[in-house]
Amino acid sequence: MTKDEIIQFWINTSEENLATMHRLYLNKEYDWCLFIGHLGLEKLLKAYYVKIKDENFPYSHNLIFLANKSELELTEKQKDLLIEVTSFNIEARYVDYKRRFRDKCTPQFTEKYVKNIDDFYKWLMKKF
Repeated sequence: MTKDEIIQFWINTSEENLATMHRLYLNKEYDWCLFIGHLGLEKLLKAYYVKIKDENFPYSHNLIFLANKSELELTEKQKDLLIEVTSFNIEARYVDYKRRFRDKCTPQFTEKYVKNIDDFYKWLMKKF
């Protein structure tokens, strides 16, 4: 694959994940909604990394790590968001965290993070 094809692949799968996040939100599957939201941002950050660095992306699920490796200039609010959203990956994946995470994912909590994920996504897409 060419560099442009790799970038487009990650953008396309990221868009698919964000669409799935919204469907899960509408179906009130809040914990999985946020887990998939994390995946969408992860894939978009990997696309951006390939664009900026012209090399294969780092193998990591840590959003702040990916953003830093991509030399993105983030606000403190954006950094905090990426740290929190990274935790959704861990908390939704492992059995001992799942129950606590599910309890944390109230409609209000989830709505807040869906909006913040969307906002960050739109901000990063402008950089392409």
